[in-house]
Amino acid sequence: MPKDFSRPVFRPSETFDRLFESEDPAEVSRAAHATATTLLARVRSEADPDAVERLISFAAVNGIDDIAHLWSRSPAKSLPGALWRMYLIQLSIHDDPQTAALLYERGRVELSSTDPIVAGAPVPAGPAELVALIDTILRGAFTGDFAVALDRAAAFCRVQASGSTHLADDYEGTEPERATTLTNRASRLAAFADELAMASRLWRRGDLI
Repeated sequence: MPKDFSRPVFRPSETFDRLFESEDPAEVSRAAHATATTLLARVRSEADPDAVERLISFAAVNGIDDIAHLWSRSPAKSLPGALWRMYLIQLSIHDDPQTAALLYERGRVELSSTDPIVAGAPVPAGPAELVALIDTILRGAFTGDFAVALDRAAAFCRVQASGSTHLADDYEGTEPERATTLTNRASRLAAFADELAMASRLWRRGDLI
């Protein structure tokens, strides 16, 4: 493993924990579903590479607040909820690719499942490779099989959750606060994995709206 990965750089977890107040919940819900459905349908019908790339880079260039205002309070079993989770995962990787790569590589080594294969990262995967991977997965949501993109994102989260769990065990005896941070991150990633996998199943049945 490259030397840069020897020690993770931890940043505040607000990327995963942000909550945004809204106006009328029913109105926000309607707007979330309408924008997600329209956006996905329009991008798929127009097949404009430039439009796709603008969507892929939107959070990195403009921040997550605009997307959050529309989609962050949508349930996991909805289209806007699934897209929100994918953008949030992307932002977390772009924000701290070195830690993401450390967690992913540790998880890949520890897991005996097919999740690393489904996620599709090279072996080993460094920070640049993981940034490229999560962008590819998000691109697939707009241009390919949406269920496959969700499954890949879920697998990605499971690999990282495994890595975070095992690193938490490593630090438990010497740095308990860091261990707690990693344990919390593992829990959030595992929850995202379950939610994205559920969204994939719903999409295949035509029930993700």
